[in-house]
Amino acid sequence: MLGYVLELLTGVGLATSAGLNAYIPLLLLGVLDRFTNLITLPPGWTWLENGWVLAILAVLLAIEVVADKIPVVDHINDVVQTFVRPTAGGLAFGAASGAQTVTVSNPGDFFSSNQWVPIVAGILISFIVHSMKAAARPVINATTAGFGAPVASTAEDAFSVAMSFAAILFPFLIIFFLVFLLWVFFAMRRRRKRKKLEKAEREALGRAAHDGHTIEFRR
Repeated sequence: MLGYVLELLTGVGLATSAGLNAYIPLLLLGVLDRFTNLITLPPGWTWLENGWVLAILAVLLAIEVVADKIPVVDHINDVVQTFVRPTAGGLAFGAASGAQTVTVSNPGDFFSSNQWVPIVAGILISFIVHSMKAAARPVINATTAGFGAPVASTAEDAFSVAMSFAAILFPFLIIFFLVFLLWVFFAMRRRRKRKKLEKAEREALGRAAHDGHTIEFRR
């Protein structure tokens, strides 16, 4: 039972990481399988450790890291990544579901009867996380005049790296990562609603002052 839980948390963590940055979890899986004993990918996924694949992922990661930190460009990048991140999440979850890690001794047990399940699960998880990220970025750019884009992007990349490592080495930490991610998202939504309310109040007060009326707001 414990092995099932660890395997599930590993897959969820990697898929969530891919929703923030498509290439970090895939590159990490390939590098760790090629150069360490921390993870052993199943036969169908050993292509991730191929030198050419790792080089391509590294180049794509470099492009993503730069593009995601430039206002306006980051929005275009998010549109393109709508297809890329869920695909990467499906691949990461699929690879992890059959991989032997330092914490999962019986890989593939949880999803052995339905090989397509982890891939679909990874796609859905990554798409949800990507949607949250894409919805939050315009708010950050608007409230910081674009200066928040590189800060937010750097934080997302660091979070993606940390979550990918945790998914492989300390799967139970994924629970805390997910709780924190949800807290940040809903906190930003509340802030956005508050900003809209304040803007509406200012506009109403401006119209009232122009017309010579008095308006009382109740929160």
